[in-house]
Amino acid sequence: MPIATPEVYNEMLDRAKAGKFAYPAINVTSSQTLHAALRGFAEAESDGIIQISTGGAEFLGGQHNKDMVTGAVALAEFAHIVAAKYDITVALHTDHCPKDKLDGYVRPLLAISAERVAKGENPLFQSHMWDGSAETLADNLSIAQELLAQAAAAKIILEVEITPTGGEEDGVSHEINDELYTTVNDAVRTAEALGLGEKGRYLLAASFGNVHGVYKPGNVVLKPELLRELQDAIGKQYGKTDPFDFVFHGGSGSTAEEIATALENGVVKMNLDTDTQYAFTRPVAGHMFANYDGVLKVDGEVGKKNTYDPRTWGKLAEAGMAARVVEAAEQLRSAGKRLK
Repeated sequence: MPIATPEVYNEMLDRAKAGKFAYPAINVTSSQTLHAALRGFAEAESDGIIQISTGGAEFLGGQHNKDMVTGAVALAEFAHIVAAKYDITVALHTDHCPKDKLDGYVRPLLAISAERVAKGENPLFQSHMWDGSAETLADNLSIAQELLAQAAAAKIILEVEITPTGGEEDGVSHEINDELYTTVNDAVRTAEALGLGEKGRYLLAASFGNVHGVYKPGNVVLKPELLRELQDAIGKQYGKTDPFDFVFHGGSGSTAEEIATALENGVVKMNLDTDTQYAFTRPVAGHMFANYDGVLKVDGEVGKKNTYDPRTWGKLAEAGMAARVVEAAEQLRSAGKRLK
């Protein structure tokens, strides 16, 4: 059962929260990056989350049609087959989906899973993300209520982003400023609108200074201790300990101390994309520079097939990305904790 059933996915998240660890959520854009993520999880003996953004799904759909749903479904079906060869359990997730892409991405995928569940099958994806951070909180939560009901009916977990994450992710961008911090009032309104599990389980991407992309130390002020304030405030109001399952967005470049604090405060999933993209690409760049006269037909020569063969440099890319996934699992304390 390498692709988690809805029940197993819930168990995974419960184990992470109780054990104060988190799953690396690795963005993939191809069958090759999928294998790199799976390999990294297997080598770390960690379960994990594979995720596809709208841009990733469009790329997977092919540049002729650029159909996001086709790309996401194709890779999900592929994952259900190849993941069986890896001795770990993974969940499939769709990453950031803003309002203008809901009808072309998340809603059709929810419908596909609803049809599967109606036939007694498991959903194709185990969770979907609604990114309403560019909307007012009222509109954000109104749409989240609709999507949460549909997701729950299809045995799917919804991820919601209630306040902005800085930087840019697939066309959604926010400035790096004081608005990148979720308030207790934001959390109160979220609990009032979405409940705390009784209306369907959801993951909460709260903002504590997070920024997507690459940044140097000192340019971003992360305050993971803010998550404790949100947990305690809502927990006290509802009589529930640590009511939120938090997601850490913009995790690339974070310090070990920042990650550890986030884990202690209820983070069960941390997204990685920028760092794994570089880990995949860097070995390819090294190979091309070191073998330029082989990968190129320089000065009328014929080059060397074994250097420009995509399998040659592709294996290096897979190994590089897999190593970064292992590192992430170790940082997030999920290494060695795979389901038996």
